[in-house]
Amino acid sequence: MNIVRTTVLLAGLTVLLVLLGGAFGGRIGMLFALGLAAVMNFGSYWFSDRAVLKMHGAREVSQADAPELYGIVSELAQSANLPMPRVFIMETQTPNAFATGRNPSHAAVAATTGLLHLMSRDEVRGVLAHELAHVRHRDTLTGAVAATIAGAITMIANMAQWAMLFGGFRGNDDNGGPGLLGGLAMIILAPLAAGLIQMAISRSREYAADRGGAEISGDPLSLARALRKLEQINQHHPMHSVAENPSTAHLFIVNPLAGINIGRLFSTHPPTSERIKRLEAMAGSLRV
Repeated sequence: MNIVRTTVLLAGLTVLLVLLGGAFGGRIGMLFALGLAAVMNFGSYWFSDRAVLKMHGAREVSQADAPELYGIVSELAQSANLPMPRVFIMETQTPNAFATGRNPSHAAVAATTGLLHLMSRDEVRGVLAHELAHVRHRDTLTGAVAATIAGAITMIANMAQWAMLFGGFRGNDDNGGPGLLGGLAMIILAPLAAGLIQMAISRSREYAADRGGAEISGDPLSLARALRKLEQINQHHPMHSVAENPSTAHLFIVNPLAGINIGRLFSTHPPTSERIKRLEAMAGSLRV
């Protein structure tokens, strides 16, 4: 069900992109929009992992550098039948983690020092299993594509806004364009709709990664306990590196900007209480 929903939402993003390009440039605008998305997706596919790791000051570690963390990731990767990902540590006392990479063979898992210091070993296992589930489901690529298309929509809307300000867009309905009022509405609403769809994709993939991570670790309750702690600490100590780069917030296991109270529709993550409830139900079914 989650896969179907994600596919539908990605298709919706693509349709919105094409419609926006067509509204302001006709057939040429549609082709431009698709070409822009293709170029941005190409760059995202090859370079987004390196960019996000650099943004958050993550440093790669070996087995000798961080034997316990490396050992947990290695054990879970074998359990999930995945290639061993690269392992990174972020120097921040706020506990959190994320995965990135274009496919399982080029994946990276990053954990904060706060996660390693404040969580039990079982809770760290639960968190890292969740991240490896993202890798197995290829959510890292899905999220990058969704963010890129949403970014392309916002870029085209901004270009249309400047064109309107300087008279490049007359708002003439005779040529099939949206008109002045229609153009203004699209400039405002298209990026908003794109953002909402991107966030809905992110929330959907978090539920799937919770379930997949619990299956990989074999311990849904440890992940549930970790989520409860992560939610509480991130509420009071948001990650500063994400505040500077909020577009990466969807990558983390819990919202690293949770100190900011925003509506559910505008959240990159589903409610933590609901995630915990599902994991506890999963643990109950395993006991039965």
